[in-house]
Amino acid sequence: MHSFNKDIGSLGEDIAKNYLNQIGYTVLERNFRCKVGEIDIIGKDGDYICFIEVKSRYGKLYGNPCESVNYPKRLKIYKAANIYMLRKKLFKFNFRFDVIEIIFNTYNDVPSIKLIKDAFQI
Repeated sequence: MHSFNKDIGSLGEDIAKNYLNQIGYTVLERNFRCKVGEIDIIGKDGDYICFIEVKSRYGKLYGNPCESVNYPKRLKIYKAANIYMLRKKLFKFNFRFDVIEIIFNTYNDVPSIKLIKDAFQI
């Protein structure tokens, strides 16, 4: 991945974390990594543990950012989520997979933020 893409991704994750805090999520962890994959943000929303994939882009030239969360990516997130739940012994919690789209534009400095709750299931 080019450093520009990493910078956009990191900035998007910072914006997503702040947004989630503003709407009442508790952010538990960022960039959880294990042998099967990575989860951008893990948060708590009410009784749910949420595994959140953040997709950041400049514009929609290549489609909506959430469209890049394809089946292989979802499967990696699901497997990493299972490892996280086992390590933290979070068996009593419901869980779901959310996606946050961050779209930057050239017209102003305010990105578009869209939270898709329960974006996919495996």
